[in-house]
Amino acid sequence: MKIGIPKELKDDEFRIALTPEGVDELVRNGHEVWVETNAGQGADFPDDSYHAVGARIAASAEELFDRAALILKVKDPLASEVAYLRPRHTLFTFLHLASSRSLTEALMKSGSTAIAYETTENAWGHLPMLQPMSQIAGKLAIQIGAHFLERTHGGNGILLGGVPGAPRGHVVILGAGGVGSSAVEVALGVGARVTVIGNDMNQLQRLQERFGNNLTTLASQRLTIAATVKGADLLIGAVMIRGAKSPVLVSRSTVATMKKGTLIMDIAVDQGGCIETTRPTTHADPIFEVDGVRHYGVTNIPGIVPQTATYALTHATLPFIVQLANRGIEVALQADPGIARGVNVRHGAVTYPAVAEAHGLPCEPLVQKYETETRSSGRSADR
Repeated sequence: MKIGIPKELKDDEFRIALTPEGVDELVRNGHEVWVETNAGQGADFPDDSYHAVGARIAASAEELFDRAALILKVKDPLASEVAYLRPRHTLFTFLHLASSRSLTEALMKSGSTAIAYETTENAWGHLPMLQPMSQIAGKLAIQIGAHFLERTHGGNGILLGGVPGAPRGHVVILGAGGVGSSAVEVALGVGARVTVIGNDMNQLQRLQERFGNNLTTLASQRLTIAATVKGADLLIGAVMIRGAKSPVLVSRSTVATMKKGTLIMDIAVDQGGCIETTRPTTHADPIFEVDGVRHYGVTNIPGIVPQTATYALTHATLPFIVQLANRGIEVALQADPGIARGVNVRHGAVTYPAVAEAHGLPCEPLVQKYETETRSSGRSADR
């Protein structure tokens, strides 16, 4: 199979879809891999490192899309990239389509197959590609939050860990999954006072057992959230519903009751955000203010640690990429329901129910389609 890895175009997105070691595995499996020139430069993977393992270097994105059938990316494609997609293409990347009707419709119009990292499942029903990026985003949230709480960066001048004779900063985290648990670990590590609010009692129980009484855990209820965020110095939104738009847990009226200068980091912003006042921002211009409360809405936080993130992402994606390439797209989708559930758009139709529901579009789920075909085939054989 001909596989293409274009350069990422989002602001300060320095990750690349595969490390040279990952490309080596594909080449050793007999596949032809094209890498756009300088695609790995931001993660310290120069063209020579890909050429040395057998990759071919494309001079432009246009050339790469023209040559390849399976396109591997990190973030959702921009309009200029969607313009290159054709029905013969399969795109494998983070998509987050529930928050973007325009991208959903553009992918439908292209006729291509679009498989989302964030909805592709392993044999246990877990989301192996979402987990490492969630861990990185959660760890960075505390690091970045501490930075923007400094007075020289517009904050209130609060040290999260405090010192003897001065109070610690209060970190409130909405969600106890991958992002939330990683944020808890780092926040407690720097000495902050930490409260995590979630609706999964098993997740809260695990966090409480791991961190003990240093951590406060609360059930996710409207009045509890409203009362707790008022005292936050740093509020982290880390709520995720698989493939769907994030629920809004903090209303604008609640934001207005928060302390002036509080920093909100909505990590769920790429799925629409769980804070009503949030909106996407970029690394170049990350902060905006509503009612005296500062907001950080960068949609590609792990992109600023591209080498770590690229290694972690490659480890998670490579088994699925090898399967798609070795078996061929159609056979791989029919053979592995986890990959089939990763498909969000195919041949002009939305195939992931949560995306269809978010935009009021009809849905043609692939897993259901393949199961129906299998049953029909079995009946034919019995006759």
